[in-house]
Amino acid sequence: MPATGETSTADGDSRPPVSGHPGEPADAPGRAADDPGEPAKTKTPHHAGAMPSPKVHVQVQAMGPGEAAPESTAGPDRSAKTPRRLGTMPSPEAHVRVRAMGPLPLGPGEAAPEGMTRLAYGDTTGVGLPVWPDGATPSLLLEYQVNPVAVERSGEARRVLAACLKCCWTDQTADPWPGEAAPVGLVLDTYRALIGRTDDLMRNWAVGALRRLHDSAWVVLTDGIVRLGPRCATWRPETYAQLAELVRRLPEAGEADVAVREPLVDDARLVEAVPAVGGAVAEPAGADDLGDLLEAFDEKRRAELVAAFMAVEHAAEPVHEGRFAALRDPMSRKALAELLARRGRVLVQRREMWTSGYDDATAARVGSSLGEGERAVLALVLVHSVAIPRADGVLGEDTWLSPYPAPIEELRRHTQIPIGELEAALRRLRHAGLVTQVKAGEDAGGYVPGPQFHRLTPAARRRLQEELILAAGPHTPLALAVRARRGDRDTRTGEHP
Repeated sequence: MPATGETSTADGDSRPPVSGHPGEPADAPGRAADDPGEPAKTKTPHHAGAMPSPKVHVQVQAMGPGEAAPESTAGPDRSAKTPRRLGTMPSPEAHVRVRAMGPLPLGPGEAAPEGMTRLAYGDTTGVGLPVWPDGATPSLLLEYQVNPVAVERSGEARRVLAACLKCCWTDQTADPWPGEAAPVGLVLDTYRALIGRTDDLMRNWAVGALRRLHDSAWVVLTDGIVRLGPRCATWRPETYAQLAELVRRLPEAGEADVAVREPLVDDARLVEAVPAVGGAVAEPAGADDLGDLLEAFDEKRRAELVAAFMAVEHAAEPVHEGRFAALRDPMSRKALAELLARRGRVLVQRREMWTSGYDDATAARVGSSLGEGERAVLALVLVHSVAIPRADGVLGEDTWLSPYPAPIEELRRHTQIPIGELEAALRRLRHAGLVTQVKAGEDAGGYVPGPQFHRLTPAARRRLQEELILAAGPHTPLALAVRARRGDRDTRTGEHP
């Protein structure tokens, strides 16, 4: 199964649920997260210095789209309505938006951007999803013993997706997507029959998995109803027989828990993008945005480029150049950079390790998929897990990764965000790969920056550092120096701060 991100970003193959990795975090720091929103090498202003823990909620505005701060530039609030006419935007921006925010809404008759396939609905609207080069999927990473993006409680997610498929794919002579709508209660009842347990803990895990599957567009939840999401249309026809056998072997649901009426998601963006209309069909992919670049290489070099492309885009951590020929060879690496540029991405290097991140200019035009509350919570995590340890001299390296978790009690104490909103923001940041929850021995542990911070470009790292200084210590000498430097930069470029 494809992993859904950017992002948020993410997060990825086309195998059936029994072996797939549903959910792709926004490419986070900054999935555009992708979407979410990502390593880099650059000088940043001194430590975030003796930055006091903020007593009020703060915003991190340096992030680019979908990836944590780096790729999540402060942009429209998550609650803002997405404009309908998006298929006409330049292809790199469209791909960045999909990685950061999910399927691209397309107006009636509107064509998908280059490198995307259009999923059309009966009212002639649709959504766009990227097409992988040469039909490769992130499952290719397993051949190189490279781990794809981890999915929170992946076993539960696969089992719940299998239950959704059982309930929604009622006509197995047709393609699985779009299938039929099914009550949430029926899906939960099928899940209980599958695992043979009925306790509340299992139900809570299943509800959490449904939310994650919705966030990553594997399913769409609305008004107590479940439908297969757009990403299910990416399953290859040759897997349908295996999927049908899986559905046949799943137990039938007993008496459905039709009393389930609670809203399971609070983000209506995907629901708006995927209308409940009949006649849905996956149209052939649009113009190939990468084919002309790949055609210049023989079969062996082409396969090496595609493997490196999938590795830097979908691996959980930066990959060593020794494992991929296209990363070792400068000419092949240049071609790989051109492939990534078509998708609004750039290569990011740290010593001999490589990953990809959002192109800074493209990310700035697309904006951020993070809302104000999510940026505030992320800023608090960065202050307590990175800035304060660095100021204390226990985190010396220029890195945004940290072994010092920010305790949940500290996050609750130093924010004005209600507890429910705080927990929801932490959940979305986890799914985007922007924060990771860790345990600390016998203690409750806390949160540290997530793997998306590997994808920060040098410019994004610098912006994030400056924004964190301004947020945590707005009246410190460092903050004054940042404002003065920005003023000089704006003056040179003819912009106003």
